[in-house]
Amino acid sequence: MGRHGTIAGRKEAQDKKRAASFTKLVRLITVAARGGENPEFNVALKHAIEKAKAINMPNDNINRAIKKGAGTDGSTAFETLNYEGYGPAGVAIIVEALTDNKNRTASSVKMAFDRNGGNLGVSGSVSYMFGRKGEIIIEKTDDIDEEALMEVALEAGMEDMETLEDSFYITTETANFDTVADALRNTGYTLLEADIQYLPSIEVDTLGEEDLQKLKKLIDALENDDDVQKVHHNYAGEL
Repeated sequence: MGRHGTIAGRKEAQDKKRAASFTKLVRLITVAARGGENPEFNVALKHAIEKAKAINMPNDNINRAIKKGAGTDGSTAFETLNYEGYGPAGVAIIVEALTDNKNRTASSVKMAFDRNGGNLGVSGSVSYMFGRKGEIIIEKTDDIDEEALMEVALEAGMEDMETLEDSFYITTETANFDTVADALRNTGYTLLEADIQYLPSIEVDTLGEEDLQKLKKLIDALENDDDVQKVHHNYAGEL
């Protein structure tokens, strides 16, 4: 959704995806925990736990997933895969997946593209239109002083901050993401979203109504797939 989504739209989307996200995040935590069960020394696990807590996943679920990952015998081998393609009207899409069956996932992703006016491409076909960045979104409220917020983020190493109608949108280099996010949290700010994302450098500004509805269906189909962790696109509007 990026900087173009409204706070209301973002919260609505989070509520709709909450149940499906539990399954995805349990898998993500389990895999991340194989690198060590202490999030202070395992950045991947730290990020996975933060995502789980952001959707109010119970601590028992998180702890079970960590223990399962830390004690796994490796019999179920998950791998991270990226798929690239075009949606309706040439909207560029990157799909991040975590799967134990590459053939199943590839078939499912291709079907979603084919059935919703898209085309699955080859590696590199759209990724040149995106940059890997840290993204932090803070809801704008009366008690937040913009200059004070910017000062904290700047000192921690942020790249840029945009003040939008209902939010503050902060971007960082990936290497500085944790430092900036932790500095903001420790200062008392609530982060509505904080993650490493593919952010578009080239965007599609407008879509006709038919293409917009097809794009929504395509994104929904991809996000509803248990193997899919994230879907990034370069449409500048809100879905």
